[in-house]
Amino acid sequence: MVKLNLVTSLIVTASMLAGMGAIAAQSKATDVLPSQEPIPKILPSIADSQIGAPIRSTEGISGSPSTVPIPKWALPALRQLDDRYNCIEESTDLDRGVTRAKFAERLNICLSLANESIPVPTPATKAELETIQKLQAEFATELTALRGRVEAIEAKTEILKQQQFSATTKLSAQVWVNFTGAFTSNSITAERSLAQGGTNAFIPPARVNGVPTRVQLRDTNPTVSNYLFLTLNSSFTGKDMLVTQLVAGNANSPANQLVSSGFFNTWGVPITDQTGTPQAGSNAVYLRELSYSFPINDRVRVSVGPRLNTYRYFDQNRFTNFLTGAGSFNSSGSTLFAAIDRGSGAVVSWNISPQFRFNAGYLAENTEFLSAANGFNTSSNPAAGLFGSTNQVIGELAYSPSKDLNLKLLYSRSLIRPYNGFIGGAVGEPLPYGYADDGFGGRLNDAPADTFVANFDWLLTPQVGVFGRYSYGNTGIIPVNSARAGGNTTVQSIQLGLGFPDLGKKGALGTISYLIPHSYLGGREFLLSGGGDGGKQQELEVAYYYPASENIAIVPAFYAIFNPNNFQTNSPVYIGNVRMQFSF
Repeated sequence: MVKLNLVTSLIVTASMLAGMGAIAAQSKATDVLPSQEPIPKILPSIADSQIGAPIRSTEGISGSPSTVPIPKWALPALRQLDDRYNCIEESTDLDRGVTRAKFAERLNICLSLANESIPVPTPATKAELETIQKLQAEFATELTALRGRVEAIEAKTEILKQQQFSATTKLSAQVWVNFTGAFTSNSITAERSLAQGGTNAFIPPARVNGVPTRVQLRDTNPTVSNYLFLTLNSSFTGKDMLVTQLVAGNANSPANQLVSSGFFNTWGVPITDQTGTPQAGSNAVYLRELSYSFPINDRVRVSVGPRLNTYRYFDQNRFTNFLTGAGSFNSSGSTLFAAIDRGSGAVVSWNISPQFRFNAGYLAENTEFLSAANGFNTSSNPAAGLFGSTNQVIGELAYSPSKDLNLKLLYSRSLIRPYNGFIGGAVGEPLPYGYADDGFGGRLNDAPADTFVANFDWLLTPQVGVFGRYSYGNTGIIPVNSARAGGNTTVQSIQLGLGFPDLGKKGALGTISYLIPHSYLGGREFLLSGGGDGGKQQELEVAYYYPASENIAIVPAFYAIFNPNNFQTNSPVYIGNVRMQFSF
């Protein structure tokens, strides 16, 4: 006997429904099945309505006479049909307690194949026609009930077809609601401009007697905020993908009240606790990502677009994905790597073998949360364009000797534009953050920079994993004043952590991350903000992703920041965050 695919059988037999005169009048609008053409009358002695539309299952149908025994003659009759049409699965045992519902299911398949297999010029034998007619009469109630089920399914499918968003596009959404508070026992020293009372973390400080100006900060209050993505994934060939992602938010996380200039949205700030647009607190909707990817062959894929998401392709780690793992700005990726979060350009992804993968990309800055009015989004500005600063060339080799271990080596070469005359801020990596000048308060030219990152995650057991990153960066300091020598700033970053998959529930994830986000090795004299008093900032993050349901997750997180702003005299800052995460 041949083993039939039951799903295929359902499609084939359901398509016969449209050819039945008795049913056609009731299903004029239900054209959702693959074929709705009338079926040739291949059994002339039996009406189309008698041949019927065999349906896959009668289990659980209300009113089905399941208590009525199957006549003894029916089993041999069905076997006779099976002998000719091979319509019963090999594993089926018709002698062991088969219900009328199950019997009708097998009969349905045989009727389907009979309808396909008997050529019109060669009618079936009289005995065969009588057998089919007799079986249909005996199980007419079951088959009629099954037809009703298919009609109901067709009607529902038609409604879905009419109401679907698009035949080529899938719309998904992620919404976060954050409850966040930051606490410290003493005032925090930060390097900021004295303008506006030292309240603006975006204005670089000035130098007074060679020392950057400082302010004392303390007051923060708990906040409630929202952040959301709307993502449209469109495919036109089944292998390509157009990604269009919109973003909105209204947050200013409490830790931002305590940071030095250029450190906004860095330490102690969950990625989901931000505005995500240039309009702070506005909930304005902006385009976050727009890219199109397509295959060159089975191993090579190309992604192009005006706004590619850097983190979709580079520096990924199973334990630091902000959706489920370590989720602060500093812990979710290398602090020295991404001068460009989103950019215009292209990325080529090459699956060399099952163990090796290589990604390479060129991106020019075009980031949704930076304002073109302030000189950002340079790739769409003809004064800078696609190949002017800020831009970045990235290459990453990934090695996965097993599904439990991933190793990545990344190199980046970037050219950084000095916004307001200084290197730093959101596009300053690998400085990172803060601001750099020529050492005397003077302005800088474009800065070439190199970054190296080693990244790994290793699942030691199904319940315990380790992860880490080491990053090294070098930024050239080229003063506008040619009388000043310039030089380089060199910095390293170290991260180590533990991950606990399925902690308390399948799909949950606990993470502990220890991080030194920026340890300066040289060129500290060029730091206009971020140098502190020579201290070394350290961060501890503990987070727990708990999927309450398929669409809802609860994520509590705790951050402890030691020597914040690189001032060893600063007291620790403690941040607590609980976010509700909705996906649909």
